[in-house]
Amino acid sequence: MAKDIFKKCREYHDSDDARAQGFYPYFRCIDDSYGNHVMCEGSEKIMIGSNNYLGLAQDPRVIEAACEATRRFGSGCTGSRLLNGTISLHERLECELAEFLQREAVLLFSTGFFANQGALTALLEADDAILCDRENHASIIEGCQTSLARLIPYRHNSATVLGNRLKRLPEQSGKLVITDGVFSMSGDIANLPSLIPVAKEYGAITYVDEAHSLGVLGPQGRGTVHHFGVNDEVEIVMGTFSKSLGSMGGFIAGSHEMVEFLKHKARCFIFTASLAPAVVGGVLKALEIMQKEPERIDQLWMNTRKMHEGFTSIGFNIGSTQTPIVPILIGSEAKAFVFSQRLFEEGIFATPAIYPAVRYGEAIVRTSFMSTHIEKDLDFILEVFAKLAHELGTFDDPVYTEPGRRRNVFDFALSDQKEPEALRASSRVATLEESELYAPLSR
Repeated sequence: MAKDIFKKCREYHDSDDARAQGFYPYFRCIDDSYGNHVMCEGSEKIMIGSNNYLGLAQDPRVIEAACEATRRFGSGCTGSRLLNGTISLHERLECELAEFLQREAVLLFSTGFFANQGALTALLEADDAILCDRENHASIIEGCQTSLARLIPYRHNSATVLGNRLKRLPEQSGKLVITDGVFSMSGDIANLPSLIPVAKEYGAITYVDEAHSLGVLGPQGRGTVHHFGVNDEVEIVMGTFSKSLGSMGGFIAGSHEMVEFLKHKARCFIFTASLAPAVVGGVLKALEIMQKEPERIDQLWMNTRKMHEGFTSIGFNIGSTQTPIVPILIGSEAKAFVFSQRLFEEGIFATPAIYPAVRYGEAIVRTSFMSTHIEKDLDFILEVFAKLAHELGTFDDPVYTEPGRRRNVFDFALSDQKEPEALRASSRVATLEESELYAPLSR
């Protein structure tokens, strides 16, 4: 008898069990949006779960630009860029991004996920190696695993470990070091000044994902690479439009030769519909506003400093964040779900991140802040977090009472295995059966 591939679907009850207990935090339906506030499940909430760092997703000028592009070109391009789906707005945005980022060329992808997957799959071959920070975004990891190259993880932000990994590789092999510019869960900034010299010492090229740093770091929001002044030393830059630029889509920036190659070899580019006119028109306007209104970035950092100081003064561990991404350490996964639900009931929209997105037993409520958050809202958020921390006994969790105790971690195995298949197998997501979240749900 053939294997029943739907058996696992019928046996999956975790989300239903969480809903039954009243603290399922995902897929909440937003009925209306007012920038920093949303209408959700019948009441208004302050949004601190969004990556809309500059508040441009609701800017009337961006919305009108999207509407004008739709009126001119229609609701969609109905084809891939390779065939009938290239419009003048695509080429204009690629040119303007290339100039803004001081790169030779840019190629647009339908999503940031596709940009990483498409570039890594097309550029890397079976005898190449990818050196991947263990805290990189899932789209990077997926792209690494989809490519034919050998995947070699290195300890988060560690130039020393990166060097140790690189020196074991054959001198003649192709090598690529890939890192987020800003890490999406921790809010850390990649230590590019330390990583790049090590990469160059061993002949590796450097690839930086600027998804969470575009519009946040660097002059006019150019990203981490420009923040550190190393633009000439980084060969590939990737970015997205779904954060600071308030829309969706992604891009790869680099040399003319690389972009021309990806146009004809990246399957995620060739075999998917091109970005809708509304998206491209809106992003063009958002990019213009970001450059003309630097006060938005200034205000974003004022709000960021306030929230860093505020959460720390309450007693929360916010890790090593240096950015508007502020992870609030809760500990127990079940407690993180309950904490998020109580926030929602108090009028704050934020979601938890649990294992395997973060280390087991170190669940967080992931918050992120915008330039358009006002003082009154930020003060209210801090008041509610302080109230709930004491109400729910957050500071009694082992992550606070036993700081530094080693816990089971979701990371790539730091393995010396030679076969790429074996290394990929050892880096797969571990089972969740032992998670504290699922134990109470199964009772």
